[in-house]
Amino acid sequence: MTIGVGGVSPQQALATLTNMTHGIGLISDDEFNRRIQHAQRLMAQHGLDAIYVNAGTNLYYFTGTRWFASERMVGAIIPAVGEVQYIAPAFELDTLQGYMTIKGQVNTWHEDESPFQLFADVLDNIGVSQAKIGIDESTAFFISDGIAQAAPQHRFVSATTVTAGCRMMKSVAEIALMQRAKDMTLEVHKAAASILYEGITTTEVENFIHQAHVAVGAPKGSYFCIVLFGQDTAYPHGVKSPKALALNDTVLIDTGCQLQGYNSDITRTYVFGEPNARQRQLWQLEQDAQIAAFEAAQIGTPCGEVDAAARKVLEAAGFGPGYAVPGLPHRTGHGIGLDIHEWPYLVGNDITPLAVGMCFSNEPMLCVPGEFGIRHEDHFYMTAQGPKWFTPPAKSIDDPFYLA
Repeated sequence: MTIGVGGVSPQQALATLTNMTHGIGLISDDEFNRRIQHAQRLMAQHGLDAIYVNAGTNLYYFTGTRWFASERMVGAIIPAVGEVQYIAPAFELDTLQGYMTIKGQVNTWHEDESPFQLFADVLDNIGVSQAKIGIDESTAFFISDGIAQAAPQHRFVSATTVTAGCRMMKSVAEIALMQRAKDMTLEVHKAAASILYEGITTTEVENFIHQAHVAVGAPKGSYFCIVLFGQDTAYPHGVKSPKALALNDTVLIDTGCQLQGYNSDITRTYVFGEPNARQRQLWQLEQDAQIAAFEAAQIGTPCGEVDAAARKVLEAAGFGPGYAVPGLPHRTGHGIGLDIHEWPYLVGNDITPLAVGMCFSNEPMLCVPGEFGIRHEDHFYMTAQGPKWFTPPAKSIDDPFYLA
């Protein structure tokens, strides 16, 4: 097929999309409780007496409480033994309780009081003294520093051994949410390809993709969107002033949405018009690298070896070496879940062994500045039998969506 020939209007393309979220389950209260229990087991293993999780994805992951980080301290102390203790501004008490899934004591502070001293007092009240406390790695410095000054009797370390230790391995329910989100985004990609025409701007395509994500059931539309044409595609995250589409341009679209907080993130690269020999060659080389990474992803294999497998394919064709361009300048993939980029990472220095439930992007992008770039991005999750794709890799440069 030739992308763009016989294209349809945005209105026609949107009319082909339907809400895809029917029948999808929620994360249960039991699962939130199991997450806390898992965290407490890891605390015992690592000698931690408690961890603090700040507003954001860690707070939601463990407690089901959706709250965004701000200049006011909102979070929860999860002790190695005992119940969750929340910390929040007094004027937010009723609002916070309305968002809570896992109930617990909410310890409040007024605007003229120190939340950091309150944190220290809560630890004393629950019998945690001269302890080793893990601080959520996403906590802003002003909070971690305030806590450390208010409670110098404690030793503070990163809580990543617990937060990442729990979140790296996804449950069946989490994988189901990500599967649906990725299915939704793949349909949006197909629709976006159908509206392309010479002269369309990246902004017009981005706006369509946002509307298309809403149409398939993502209430906030696109979580992010990168649209690039021609030589601009050689830059992984775009350029300041992106060009409009011209005939025979390489097209790179990277986008995703959220479903109950869980992310999709898919990139498709193809040609608007008729691919030339160079575009065909590098498109296939990039896919060969992506497949090599997938095949290297086996239970127990260090993450870095997956990155090396993709890089080996590109280097054998004369690209690189290592992270040099023309070649693959960034990691082969990232973990994904409630955060679009989370642990572990398919990168040379990550020695984390692959385990059941881990979920990754697979996107060993080939960047050739002055020409174009090719990124195929699909995601996979680890099963006891090995990796399993969330979405199938693109079929070919002529038919990236299995439409023919």
